[in-house]
Amino acid sequence: MHSTTIAVDLAKSVFEVAVSQRPGKVAERRRLSRGQFSRFLSERAPATLVMEACGTAHYWGREAGARGHQVVLLPPHVVRPYVTRNKTDGADAKGLLEALRNEAIRPVPVKSVEQQVLSGLHRVRSAWMATRTARLNTLRGLLRELGFAIPVGAGPVLPHVWGLVSDVESGVPEALRPMLAEAARELGELEARVRQVERQLEGMARDSAAVTRLRTIPGVGLLTATALVAFVGDVARFPSGRHLASYLGLTPRESSSGLQRHLGRISKRGDPYLRMLLIHGARSVLCHAKRTQGTHDRLRAWALERQQARGHNKAAVALANKLARIAWAVWRSERGYAATQEESST
Repeated sequence: MHSTTIAVDLAKSVFEVAVSQRPGKVAERRRLSRGQFSRFLSERAPATLVMEACGTAHYWGREAGARGHQVVLLPPHVVRPYVTRNKTDGADAKGLLEALRNEAIRPVPVKSVEQQVLSGLHRVRSAWMATRTARLNTLRGLLRELGFAIPVGAGPVLPHVWGLVSDVESGVPEALRPMLAEAARELGELEARVRQVERQLEGMARDSAAVTRLRTIPGVGLLTATALVAFVGDVARFPSGRHLASYLGLTPRESSSGLQRHLGRISKRGDPYLRMLLIHGARSVLCHAKRTQGTHDRLRAWALERQQARGHNKAAVALANKLARIAWAVWRSERGYAATQEESST
């Protein structure tokens, strides 16, 4: 690590910069615009640049890295306790310098452009899916109040709405028909956009060896595999599969003192989107195993044992934890799921 440390409190247009030559002491402060900050990075000798892992941090991290600086991104929630007094840009920059001295804080790796493209596609798709769900619920609720019941599930909604709108004798009030038709068209457009994003993800997945290997794991499909690559980044920063599961919030919350040790529910401290995908994948594996007759492999047999002992939901979460650990092993060893299982059993 370089002897000079530069802490940067990022913002939309004005950046607060604090330069430190020795621990605990700020030697220089600056307040720079975007253009001035870019020139500052070029003119400065290589140093350790520390920033919070916020929206633009990865872009500036790549820019600083290209100019010879060593970039350290810290999670924002662990930096906040080091801002001891009023929250100002100067205090935030000083807090970054103090948080950097804590070796227990794990930095966030700088994302590549490809990773940010993947994560952007996931975020846009997730937003469109949320809008689609809201529209489906609105249509279902309006029609239920008028006495029209739509079967459970997203699939039957559009056909039923179009059927009611096109049938003049359906009993739907005339004033509601244009609105229902417009809402149905909006739903169709949203579903088309979601399918387009999924086609883009599929195309990018074919060019990624890591995504291809991760998709060999039961319960890990296109969305989960690409999301892991996009949001986790470098899996080598986790020394074990348990560390990855803990990072995703799938390990128990611990409250221990002295000789007493208590493990509670999962911590939920990680990325909720990744955790949701893994738990949904685990539910899929568990439900398929319950429907399938005959012998099961070790993973599915273990999941069924957990389901019988603790119930479906707890078994699904436990299986999601195991899937995260398997994903770490597959990703780290650069082998598919079958090869990794054979190697562990020998």
